[in-house]
Amino acid sequence: MDVGTVIWVGAGVLMGVFLWKTGIGMLRSLTTPLPPPPPTGELRKVNMRYRCGVCGVELKLTMAPDEDPPPPRHCLEDMDIIAPIYD
Repeated sequence: MDVGTVIWVGAGVLMGVFLWKTGIGMLRSLTTPLPPPPPTGELRKVNMRYRCGVCGVELKLTMAPDEDPPPPRHCLEDMDIIAPIYD
């Protein structure tokens, strides 16, 4: 056996171990259960701005029961989301 063959076999074994560990890690991440939802009535911090498309009034939403709340209504229309604010 020459040195080149030993290097190729060693590299193949290392790549196989790496692929095996990566695959097992990905499968385990798919089987991890989701965290339980927060208690009812608990608010989350959000930072979103909305603008009414009819009259132009703007609204900043800082707390909501969901991380992605539905848009509020104004002038009988859903408000448009503006880019989030970064404080």
